[in-house]
Order: sequence, then structure tokens, then C-alpha cells
Amino acid sequence: MTELEALQSRHSVRKYQDRPLDAIAVDALQKEIAKLNKEGNLNMQLVLNERKAFKGFLSYGSFSNVSNYVMIVGKKSDSLEYRAGYYGEKFVLFAQSIGLNTCFVGLTYKKIDGAFEVGSDEKVVLCVAIGYGEADGYRSHKIKRPDQVSNLTPASPEWFKKGVEAALLAPTAINQQKFYFEYIPEDKVKPGKGTSLAGYTKIDLGIAMYNFEIGAGRENFQWIDSPL
Repeated sequence: MTELEALQSRHSVRKYQDRPLDAIAVDALQKEIAKLNKEGNLNMQLVLNERKAFKGFLSYGSFSNVSNYVMIVGKKSDSLEYRAGYYGEKFVLFAQSIGLNTCFVGLTYKKIDGAFEVGSDEKVVLCVAIGYGEADGYRSHKIKRPDQVSNLTPASPEWFKKGVEAALLAPTAINQQKFYFEYIPEDKVKPGKGTSLAGYTKIDLGIAMYNFEIGAGRENFQWIDSPL
């Protein structure tokens, strides 16, 4: 499965089968996490067979049988939330490509002592539930128009159009899609975010930026004023 195929097929999943991750999947996930931690200067950690974090919690759709998750942790910095979104999305698309389902989780989980580590100069940014879904999940039908999240025009390059379309498939907090991509001549793109009472706009932009890269093709453009 290519990254684009994973992006197009991935949906947020909140209900999981009551079964552990198989050893091959765990090994693949650990290797991917190690690689992403190095690339993104993060401290993502895979937590296995831990059932307390999601017990008794309801959120935007209820969770069930979540016993495996990834904590996205990193050193405090202005770019941390953007990187958490960007590399978190890279992780969930990798998980999708090996047959697993995922869901980004912001607040509706408990931080269990001893399940993962957070240094004195670090903070927890995000959690990703992971496992074998009871179904393939769903994607909200409420998606903004390309012109609402970019300066796309009929004269824009095809790669820019495809990048915006891919960004619109990115999961965002309460489906707010508070990101914006500006095409600048000579194949440059400036990413930006809006404001929201719900928060998470920095994380959302990081996720959308990764999707944009997949759709547009990284070789076709250059980011300017990237927050990563």
C-alpha cells in the first residue's frame, strides 16, 4: 500500500476487536516509531495491553476495547505541536499500510502512571489509539471546499490542487479544518492556521501538511515559513 492509498483508505476508528497486536506488527511499529522519533526529535512511545487509559471515557464517539496506544511526547518547544501532528500522521498512515486502524485522541483518555515516560523538559501532546478495528471506521462528510482552505484557482498547478485535496482528507479536531495553504509562484507553498476555541490548530496543521506533501508530491514544491 502506498502512502496515498493509505491516506485515502484510512478512517478514524474508535471500536476495536478484543485482541492483542501480533508480534510482527509490534516489531514493525517499534521500528517505525524509532525512525520517526529520530526524524522528528520526538519521544513517541508504544503502550501495549493497557486497558485503564480509555476505561469509562466517552468523547466524540465512544471508544471500546482500546488496549494499545501511542503517546506522542516531546521536548517543549514552539514547534512541538506541529511536529506531533506531522509525524503522528506519518505514523498512523504507516499503521494503516500494515493493516491496523487508528484514531487521534486529544483529551478523552487517562494518563496512566508507569505506562510511559515523560521527562522534566517534555510534555504529552497527543495519543493515538491503535489496533484491529471492528470495522474500517468512518470519515465525516463535512469537508470544506478547496477554495476555503487555499488560494487554489483554475490556473494553479495540478500538483497544488492534488495537495489541497489530500489535505482536506486529514483528520482534525472536531473536523474543524482550520488550516490554509497559499500557492506562491515558482513552486512554493506557505502553510498557515486559523484560530479555534477548540484548540489543536497547530497539531491539525502538522497533520494537514503531511497529507499535502503526499498529494502534491514532495519533489514538486518547497515549503516557505514552515513551522516544523
